[in-house]
Amino acid sequence: MSVSPSSIRTDTGPGDLPRIVIANALGSAEIFLDGGHVARFQPAGERPVLWMSEASNYIQGKAIRGGVPVCFPWFGPHPTDSTLGAHGFARFRRWTLERTAELADGRSQVELSFTTDAATRKVWPHDARLSLLVTVGRTLELVFTVTNTGTAPFICAEAFHTYFTVADIKRTEVTGLEGVRYLDKVDPGVRHQQGPVTFAGECDRVYEHTGEAVIVDRVWNRTISIAKRGSASTVVWNPWIAKAAKMVDYGNDEWPGMVCVETANALDAVVVVPPAFSHHLTAIIGTAPLAGVHGANGPLG
Repeated sequence: MSVSPSSIRTDTGPGDLPRIVIANALGSAEIFLDGGHVARFQPAGERPVLWMSEASNYIQGKAIRGGVPVCFPWFGPHPTDSTLGAHGFARFRRWTLERTAELADGRSQVELSFTTDAATRKVWPHDARLSLLVTVGRTLELVFTVTNTGTAPFICAEAFHTYFTVADIKRTEVTGLEGVRYLDKVDPGVRHQQGPVTFAGECDRVYEHTGEAVIVDRVWNRTISIAKRGSASTVVWNPWIAKAAKMVDYGNDEWPGMVCVETANALDAVVVVPPAFSHHLTAIIGTAPLAGVHGANGPLG
């Protein structure tokens, strides 16, 4: 790979996987070509925003646990074949670095792509080009574009399965989903959110017809906002104690330090893409001090 901007370089990360490293005056990030996977984002002078498991696999063809996995073309288990991996094939395949740029406002930008092939057609019989545009500054902006390069419409689900780092899940809440209808996958049923989302056990919920959500971290006194476009669903997930212990790529004691707030089109909110058309899924992630608290996101020393 050839990268020219001074704020962007390529190297190999854990497991000798090819990686893009971004560091500018506004923030920094790491992106693996395997899965088009953003593994780290940190605004300058602040704490990391994304969470990564210390037990994660870094093996080509295996999913990376944490950061921002790209789910496509299905979300969760395959709808008809349980032998196929969860969340589709995009997060398992190696993507291509298409271009890099430094923007006039000091942000850095990387575009990756992936094109379906004979192997993907065995599990999803359609032709598509995927691209991921990552812009790193004080915020992290992600734009996932699905283009139908075939001759017939197709249906797909998609998500940024984003893992956020928090100080203590028990003192964390998610706002912006008040009153929203959701499917509860832990205690099966359809409900409406009452007040902010709080955590006292395993949480796995798919919220319908959602807008911006905000993670409120009362220990680190900061908020993490997740604005979005082209997304009808928000998924909130924490495995808690028992489920964490069952995952080989997730440390048994890591669950208190993370929460997933996922920008998605899932379950009934799938996307139909006609031939020669594209669909764009956008997430814009930013941080701010918790209201009334000063210095929450200042230098860490």
